[in-house]
Amino acid sequence: MRTVHRSPVTKDRPLRTGVLLPVRELAAAWALIVVIAALAWVLTVGQARGMGVGPGTMGMALPLFLVLWSAMMAAMMLPSVAPVAVTWARGIARQSGGAVRALRTTAFVFGYLAAWTAFGLLAYGGLALTGALVERDPDIGKWIGAAAFALAGLYQLGPLKDICLRHCRSPMAQLMRYASYRPRMRDLRVGLHHGAYCVGCCWALMVVLVPLGVMNVAAMAGVAVLIFLEKLWYRGAQLARVAGAVFLALAVLAPFQDWLLPGLQSSMTPM
Repeated sequence: MRTVHRSPVTKDRPLRTGVLLPVRELAAAWALIVVIAALAWVLTVGQARGMGVGPGTMGMALPLFLVLWSAMMAAMMLPSVAPVAVTWARGIARQSGGAVRALRTTAFVFGYLAAWTAFGLLAYGGLALTGALVERDPDIGKWIGAAAFALAGLYQLGPLKDICLRHCRSPMAQLMRYASYRPRMRDLRVGLHHGAYCVGCCWALMVVLVPLGVMNVAAMAGVAVLIFLEKLWYRGAQLARVAGAVFLALAVLAPFQDWLLPGLQSSMTPM
């Protein structure tokens, strides 16, 4: 009689949307990525403590800004992308040792952060523009803040957000397609491609840092928690829409509530 071997995956509970592997299989890699994110938080908080919160680029040249921006993205985004990175490494290198999987995961992370660093170029331009406008006319800051909250709220409720968030929450089909990529630089390309989807999903959440302050650690932490829950909580999609409604409400309040706009005050606010 022919023996049927059950896949080990079938013995586990079905995976919910946004959860790609059993927690016990992710523990070690999660720990590694969380350590990297924690170090990025230490760097970001240390730099923010000496800079304060203010409009524009706060005097940073583009190279320094991109370094800090990359650290910020590592701190804010890596915890939520860890399941995808580890699933990719395990699924493509099942016959390889842990060291090979670690290298492939690292290449994936570099590609992922490269997508966010590219977006950092646009962020720098936007911050330079808003900083120049606020310096010329401080009163315009309240309308910039209102526009930033409104843009974030409308995008959170729009179809493109939904498409990108669905990819970030359930990327298994894309991960299977990535296996057909040529081996050369494949892991880097996969990280870059997935990072582009994450930029599409979360760029509007970064826009709210314009009124709240790019180097506002509390605002960064709040946005990071929101991103984490959107991607990994089973009600993440609903949470994204609730956040959109909240941002629209803040857009209405922003012109009349200066406390919502620390990042657009003409005088630097200490952390």
